[in-house]
Amino acid sequence: MILIAIVIGTLAAGIGSVWLAAALSFGALARYTQHMLSLAAGALLATAFLHLLPEAFESQAGAHDLFVTLLIGVVFFFLLDKAELWHHGHEHHHEQEHPDHGHDHAHAHGHGAAPVSGSWAVLTGDSVHCFGDGVLIASAFMADMRLGVIASLAVMAHEVPHHMGDLMVLRTGSTNKRAALVKVSLAGAVTALGGLIGYWLVEQLQDYLPYFLVVASSSFVYVALADLIPQLQKRLSARQTAAQIAWLLIGIFLVTFVSGMAHGH
Repeated sequence: MILIAIVIGTLAAGIGSVWLAAALSFGALARYTQHMLSLAAGALLATAFLHLLPEAFESQAGAHDLFVTLLIGVVFFFLLDKAELWHHGHEHHHEQEHPDHGHDHAHAHGHGAAPVSGSWAVLTGDSVHCFGDGVLIASAFMADMRLGVIASLAVMAHEVPHHMGDLMVLRTGSTNKRAALVKVSLAGAVTALGGLIGYWLVEQLQDYLPYFLVVASSSFVYVALADLIPQLQKRLSARQTAAQIAWLLIGIFLVTFVSGMAHGH
């Protein structure tokens, strides 16, 4: 039963987030992007602080070790972001040093198209990220069914802005929206593979389950505070600010509501 739930949860989070991102990027919902960011931030913070961390600290693991794991997790995701920024900056610098080559390469793939290698790099990085999400979702399901449901929804929420960026990158190399959607969906499906492997790992390493939950929490907290909330820190009118806060609270409420519903069943 748990394995089936993991497969459903990881597929919903991995592929569902891609389809939501496509709706926001290509459809009439694009104007609600800022609301989605607020909603995702609230859902992530509520999941980490109200569910995953309490579950981890109720275990037999020492509080000091769990806090150390939380700190290491946050620092790790910070360094991961820095490495990605350095990589993109290095590629941009290389293109500036070889403008003629970049110009010719762009024409080789069509006017204004991005190099194919860049598209594959985005898909590869996305696949690795989704694999990690699958492992984290599996660890949450192994701890408690309702935590798994909440983690799946939280992953779906925080992956939407990320996949929107992926779709935009792929669209620069092709005008085919469907092709971009299929490629990113395949990368999102890797979440299920991570869930299956995570199920095996967590089953073999039950004593380390609280640490999996803390690592998941550090990921959610970092994404919310470093990636999502900074995008919301803009000078807005009183009405826009109120809407922003409302959507943040809706995200928190939804996580709490889903938790109560899942616990009731």
